[in-house]
Amino acid sequence: MRGKFITLEGGEGVGKSTNLLFIKERLEAAGKKVVVTREPGGTEIGEEVRSILLAHRESSLHETTELLLMFAARAQHLQQLILPALDAGDWVLCDRFTDATYAYQGGGRNLPFEKIKILEDFVQNGLKPDCTFLLDAPIEIGMQRASERGELDRFETEEQQFFHRVRAAYQKLAKLEEDRFHLINASQSLTSVQSEISSALDQLLVK
Repeated sequence: MRGKFITLEGGEGVGKSTNLLFIKERLEAAGKKVVVTREPGGTEIGEEVRSILLAHRESSLHETTELLLMFAARAQHLQQLILPALDAGDWVLCDRFTDATYAYQGGGRNLPFEKIKILEDFVQNGLKPDCTFLLDAPIEIGMQRASERGELDRFETEEQQFFHRVRAAYQKLAKLEEDRFHLINASQSLTSVQSEISSALDQLLVK
């Protein structure tokens, strides 16, 4: 039986790392073999692309270059890790996926969703996550949390309006695919967040 593909999405400082571990442990307790990965990254080549995307540099990275690098890393990720794991019956849990590209490059960088869709169709051949948790919190809360983690990467140092556009794009995506998305208020207590996640996972485990 093919495994399930779960993604965790959201802006900066919404608690993705904490809840990624929670989901992994919850699924393993239910007897599932779980492969945890991230984007950009997940493979040796993908991690090299990630370092290019996140590094601060004197010359700016053009938004089209950024978009193509995201999908280049994703193509490698899919072929080398995600698809083989799903075919083997494993459950794949990924910290961000294509929804992040629509949010950051589409919303944040103002690139047309139609262009992103062309690349999505080409690279993914119809593959979408079975379930996406979107952790949502006001920008001010998320950025405060992110700043407490240490040095900020290239995306995390964008101006505040960038993150407002990212959040709006995420919310738009969640409305377009309500069956796949679970929109969770990440500014509430961790116990409440994880209670909502558990309920959604219970539904997924019986499908």
